[in-house]
Amino acid sequence: MPHVSIKMYPGRSEDIKKDLVAQISQIIQDKTGCDDNSISVSIEEIAAGEWPEKVYRPDIMEKANLLYKKPGYNPFE
Repeated sequence: MPHVSIKMYPGRSEDIKKDLVAQISQIIQDKTGCDDNSISVSIEEIAAGEWPEKVYRPDIMEKANLLYKKPGYNPFE
């Protein structure tokens, strides 16, 4: 039952978001063998000014041990 949570800056169209979700879902199916009905994907838009405290600190800094891809930036430096 994979669930993918995407957090990104606002501004992308609904078509782009739907295409992104479709491609991510397909990759999950291909790599895990999961049925499409067991996959869920959410998209949460976060304003740039709120990104450090709403995303970077709780999801990146405090869960660094869970990251498989680390960002190449740090808004606190």
